Amino acid sequence: MKNVLVIHYSQSGQLTEILDNLTLPLSSDDEINITHYTIEMEKEFPFPWNKSAFFNAFPESFLQIPAAIKAPSNTILEKQYDLIILGYQVWYLSPSIPVNSFLKSTFAKQIFKSTPVITVIGARNMWVKAQEKMKVLLSDLEANLVGNIALVDRNINHVSVVTIVHWMFSGEKTKYLGIFPKPGVSESEIKNASKFGNVIKQSLKNKNFNNLQDELLKLDAVEIRPFLVEMDKKANKMFKIWSNFIINKKNSREFWLKVFNVYLWVAIWLISPIVFILHLLKYPFIATKIAKENALYKKL
Repeated sequence: MKNVLVIHYSQSGQLTEILDNLTLPLSSDDEINITHYTIEMEKEFPFPWNKSAFFNAFPESFLQIPAAIKAPSNTILEKQYDLIILGYQVWYLSPSIPVNSFLKSTFAKQIFKSTPVITVIGARNMWVKAQEKMKVLLSDLEANLVGNIALVDRNINHVSVVTIVHWMFSGEKTKYLGIFPKPGVSESEIKNASKFGNVIKQSLKNKNFNNLQDELLKLDAVEIRPFLVEMDKKANKMFKIWSNFIINKKNSREFWLKVFNVYLWVAIWLISPIVFILHLLKYPFIATKIAKENALYKKL
């Protein structure tokens, strides 16, 4: 009997749907036992978000400062697992506070050590640098990262900004104004996530994860968009400055978060298009470098 632990945190339920579909081939196999663990916070985050809570989560999200979580059951802590499937969202270019908090807890140290791990990302679009941070977290736990799957909103960047804001602040995964596409990962991709589960099941049964990521990539488990990677890098540099500045402004935090809100609006709607044009102009001269770099991000 193979024991698999599925860990995640989801406010909207999208990541839950992704993982449920992905694990269908595993849960339908009598030789595989799946345990689900949903991370619970001592102080839960609201959903739908309100503006104050959404921006207040920024410094701790980016700086990966953990918050208090509720302890997993002893049943989960005492079992040995042959595989962990870790689903996470990206908050402010880093793994979400709940997932980050769990991975920095003593509970995670007990569960993850020397265990194969597959990360499953459900994100708007920029996830590459968050996954690099995830690699560090897993390395600190002495876990063995054997696969990564990133499912994203495939609409163009600015369209996805509009639709995700509608979803996060209304709680409704609907077409904004009746004309924009639905936000998030497409329903067809969520339903088809079981194709990854079939490949994972074979590796699990064969006790060999050496070629798993290559097999997942053949199924389009990861898509790299060079412009978004560049934006991810630039945004990380700016977020580092902003988060470190705001985290120390205890008496004026609310004011500076409002200023950051304005900066974010300017960055998305004014700076981003300029960066995109510059990216297109210089792309022919750095295409080889970008291709090599992006190939590395697809791997582990």
